[in-house]
Amino acid sequence: MKILFISLGCDKNLVDSEMMMGLLRNRGYEFTDDEMQADVIVVNTCGFINDAKEESINTILNMAQYKEHNLKALVVAGCLAERYKNEIMEELPEIDAIVGTTAFDKIVDVIDGVLAGQKENALDDINRLCRPETDRIISTGGYYSYLKIAEGCDKRCTYCSIPMIRGSFRSVPMEALITEAEYLAGKGVKELILVAQETTLYGKDIYGKKMLPELLKRLCEVKGIEWIRLLYCYPKEITDELIEVIKSEKKICKYIDMPIQHASDAILKKMGRRTNNAELRAIIGRLREAIPEICIRTTLITGFPGESEEDHEILMDFVDEMEFDRLGVFTYSAEEDTAAARMDGQLDEEVKLTRRDEIMELQQEISIDKSSRYVEEILEVIIEGQAADEDALYVGRSYMDAPGVDGYVFIKSEEELMSGDFARVRITKALEYDLIGELI
Repeated sequence: MKILFISLGCDKNLVDSEMMMGLLRNRGYEFTDDEMQADVIVVNTCGFINDAKEESINTILNMAQYKEHNLKALVVAGCLAERYKNEIMEELPEIDAIVGTTAFDKIVDVIDGVLAGQKENALDDINRLCRPETDRIISTGGYYSYLKIAEGCDKRCTYCSIPMIRGSFRSVPMEALITEAEYLAGKGVKELILVAQETTLYGKDIYGKKMLPELLKRLCEVKGIEWIRLLYCYPKEITDELIEVIKSEKKICKYIDMPIQHASDAILKKMGRRTNNAELRAIIGRLREAIPEICIRTTLITGFPGESEEDHEILMDFVDEMEFDRLGVFTYSAEEDTAAARMDGQLDEEVKLTRRDEIMELQQEISIDKSSRYVEEILEVIIEGQAADEDALYVGRSYMDAPGVDGYVFIKSEEELMSGDFARVRITKALEYDLIGELI
């Protein structure tokens, strides 16, 4: 029996997919990337914002068409399945089974059941920590991988549905994470990327204090791991101890992903965020003072209910002054059953898009200016592969670039380079989001 796996949404969802694939491989199932050959298709869905829900539903419907050919079972897992568990089987009869966000360790029994002709619903308490012991299948190319250190969130931002889908914050025990990191390193992983709904609170629930600094130090001891990258840091939870560990440990990339969402105090309060404009400035200042070379990535939401032109200008001014190294902007999506969706002052989509575009145009100017500073500098780069149709051109990432969300370094080299290799590159040209260089 051959299974096709489609993983949508975030990197945290990808970790769940890799664990499910590991469980299925251990049971003897094989995998294919050809829909026409698949006996079973599993779609691990995202349900965070409207665009993601639409993508998930369209993918499900597209895959259902293969039931006219070889497909025997269509399984839907992840956030969409969890959030709409009461509607999804009724409204999409093409689906043979659903698997909730905390029940993916039951994937083998579910697929065994549907192939035996049963309809299956695998759901569990959303506050359960689903952590199957399995040999993950690494789907990211082999030289980098995500390590999910916690599940759920307690922050309860007014726009966010994650606590309803993935439950309260709960950390993975440290020893389990070290074991998993050693397994990944043994498979050739060189870059470890720590993810969670919020990484900075790691350990508070099971150890009584924030243990991310200690976890980072332990992970730095894992042989074979060369880079450790930190994503999804909540600004309020960034401590001096964490900053010191990032600064002092050589394996930790001088990079931090720190979503701030907005900079207007009025909007931050309506969002339920726990920082204000002045505190954000102070946190950014502390990071840059301690680690001058640090690359700070952030994400913003534009068009939040009640966002005035003045609020937007405050955000624009903040972006202009802070000069973030990396920045992404989402337009506000009204998610059902969230407090923000019930707020007055919902804005037209055109206003949201216009404000998003204004911020991104500003950031583009900042980005080209920042990138230009690296011309003639030498950077260490991890090689991702060869550029299409270019024999002497390779694609890589510097410490400033997380996979999938940031830019690339394009390297001219007559010497053959392999994916996962580290190379020293002299930068010769800067683009808005990418750099061009030559192998030293």
